[in-house]
Amino acid sequence: MFGFFKEKFNELKSTVSNTANVLVNNVVENISEESEFSDIVLDDMEDLLIGADLGVAYAAELVDKLRGQDKIKPSQVREYLKREFSKTLENAGSCKLNYADNELNIYFIAGVNGVGKTTLIAKLAHRFKKDGKKVLIAAGDTFRAAAEEQLDIWSKRAGADIVRRDKADPASVVFEAIEKAQNEDYDVLLVDTAGRLQNKFNLMEELSKIKSVIDKKASDKLRECILVIDANTGQNGLNQAKIFKDAINLTCVALTKLDGSAKGAIVLAIAKEMNLPVKLIGVGEKMEDLKPFNSTDFINALF
Repeated sequence: MFGFFKEKFNELKSTVSNTANVLVNNVVENISEESEFSDIVLDDMEDLLIGADLGVAYAAELVDKLRGQDKIKPSQVREYLKREFSKTLENAGSCKLNYADNELNIYFIAGVNGVGKTTLIAKLAHRFKKDGKKVLIAAGDTFRAAAEEQLDIWSKRAGADIVRRDKADPASVVFEAIEKAQNEDYDVLLVDTAGRLQNKFNLMEELSKIKSVIDKKASDKLRECILVIDANTGQNGLNQAKIFKDAINLTCVALTKLDGSAKGAIVLAIAKEMNLPVKLIGVGEKMEDLKPFNSTDFINALF
């Protein structure tokens, strides 16, 4: 059993190794040999943290806590960052995906095109199917070329059912999917949505309309509003979160393509600035490569 957990931890450590080098090791190597936190040292530390995609506001806050104090020395910067990062993730809320047994669970999934939303939905469907759940997918991205065909193929691979109506109003597709899910005793309904940011107003209106349908038909069954973000986008992911949060009242984030990314600090930036927990991480191409996020394991792997 111990060997199994060690293997899983080593896998996570490997996944976040690039982020760890940029966010932790780089800062520690450059700062820990200094004797005191002078203004020059602190300015350098702030620049390094910003360069690691932690965000300007959060980096400034971490550094400002070290100004004018003498309890924490530069040699203790690793322990200091570990404590602060742990606190940030803890304050953002539970990393556990909400789920209720013996009733319908609806997951509203949003994100811009190209972040891996379709494959994440398929992988999430696969996870639920492996747990013996009856899963339905609502193909709510009805206007993007081949979006529904792509989702249809993935749903078959995952063993899930799908409701799709090419070129139909997305809200009507979701309405139909909710009725089917309720009438046929599905455990899980995964709602796909469009991600076109070219016309932000139209997209947000569409998402709000879909959210209204869910609220009217099954508000007590909506477990999560999940924003899917590509880990490689760094601070752009934070901008995306701000746009979507207002439209659909996001509850959490799923981070795709974390493997190989050096910009995993976006996990911390979103937790700090948006007060949103990361609950799912994509670490590869295979169906099994969608993992539940564990903040303690993430911090330990970083450090």
